[in-house]
Amino acid sequence: MSTATDTPRYRTYGNWTRPRSPGIYGLGTVGTVLLIAVPAAMVIGFLVSVGTGIVIGLLGLAVLAPLAVKVGGRSLGELIFVRLAFWRTQSKKETVYQSGMLAEPYGAHRLPGLLARSELVATQDGFGLPAGIVVIPQTGHYTAVLKLDPEGASLVDREQIDQWVAGYGAWLAQLAHEPGFSAATVTVETAPDPGTRLAMSVSSQRSDDAPELAQRVLDTITTTYPAGSAQVTAWATLTYHSTGSRNRRGREAMINHVAARLPGLADGLRNTGAGAVRPMTAQEIAETVKIAYDPELAIPVEQHRARGESTGITWDGAGPKADAAAWDAYRHDSGVSRVWSMEQAPRGTVLARVLEQLLAPHPQIPRKRVTLVYRPHAPGEAARIVDRDVRTAHFTQNSHRQVARDAVTIRAAEQAAREEAEGAGVTRFTLLATVTVDSVEDLADADTIMDGLEGTARLELRPVYGGQRAAFAVGLPTGVVLPEHVVVPTSVREAL
Repeated sequence: MSTATDTPRYRTYGNWTRPRSPGIYGLGTVGTVLLIAVPAAMVIGFLVSVGTGIVIGLLGLAVLAPLAVKVGGRSLGELIFVRLAFWRTQSKKETVYQSGMLAEPYGAHRLPGLLARSELVATQDGFGLPAGIVVIPQTGHYTAVLKLDPEGASLVDREQIDQWVAGYGAWLAQLAHEPGFSAATVTVETAPDPGTRLAMSVSSQRSDDAPELAQRVLDTITTTYPAGSAQVTAWATLTYHSTGSRNRRGREAMINHVAARLPGLADGLRNTGAGAVRPMTAQEIAETVKIAYDPELAIPVEQHRARGESTGITWDGAGPKADAAAWDAYRHDSGVSRVWSMEQAPRGTVLARVLEQLLAPHPQIPRKRVTLVYRPHAPGEAARIVDRDVRTAHFTQNSHRQVARDAVTIRAAEQAAREEAEGAGVTRFTLLATVTVDSVEDLADADTIMDGLEGTARLELRPVYGGQRAAFAVGLPTGVVLPEHVVVPTSVREAL
């Protein structure tokens, strides 16, 4: 006879909420204020003349309609703004980039778009290990990259996985207390294994006096074993802001500050199943970025690494020779990419391995990067946010006919407030998935595959329309924080 206690219990995770401002009829704070102000302005206009009142009403309707109409979870006004911005960029020929002989300075292959002014500095962390710092001067961001070696979850006890998840949550909560911290990303990249490391390992231990049969067996191994296998690499970026502290730091002080923080953050990641964690060197950062823009260089770069030789790739040469950003795709040197972003987090609860299939190599996708972006709130700001969410949930419930989902939203908001009061952090997050194929024709197959993978991850993904080049850069070890590059501040967008 079995009881309920005999059933194994799995930890579940959930309670993700989208930031929103209070409002009525699906409008945010700005829309609600306009909804109240427009009729009042119309009354005043009618006192002047009938025509004035009608004009005010039509103008108010023209402003409110784009805010009220929702298409795929986004307001019509936001979609119109994105389309107009892309058309403007396209008309100015800013969607096409060419470097090399046509570039300034002559012969350089600088990075395009948001990374055009970026710099790469070679330094050392607090333990004296070599590290690279990416500097983006227009936003004052300084980014270090940690090289990860994930252990994987195969044949791992559930208790160990739960400990890794708890350690990962503790590491994210720690980021909120980092002085001047802006954002973090964790990227898992899968690509075909060129077999170079296996061939070099066999060659270094091979004896010329070995029997002919043994020689043939080794030749067969080095030729056939890499076929169909995948290479999995992972890294985490840590981005700091030069104005994040009370006193603005200079360039050298910021580089030293970021480098000094790396040992502690790397130590925290070792409790998350990330394996051996170390800073990524400046040379490794440049090579990783170059391969992303020109995948055909992966094998030559791997061969140079296996022989212990320098690839000669510098930051000034890490960009593509040419690229072209389309509405829903991005062509760059020897690859064509499409980037999807998370439109909707899982509505219910999920298990720890929910992203397993999305992160795993796929036989029909040559190169894939999945990037989780985290922007933690400071402790004081987190308390204000959870309290605001509770008030917003109650306001929304009282502003229309009550439904069951309103009660669920209130319980979730109150639970988040209790957990924050007990020491939990509040972090904004999203997910980006980048697929790189050989030709534009292969993108249709990639779409079909991603439709299936997003279902296994219980996510809702959509292509980053009009922002493929910028979204592509987020998945690289460069520290691009997209909200810091937009014209409209995040607080204003959330209030719409």
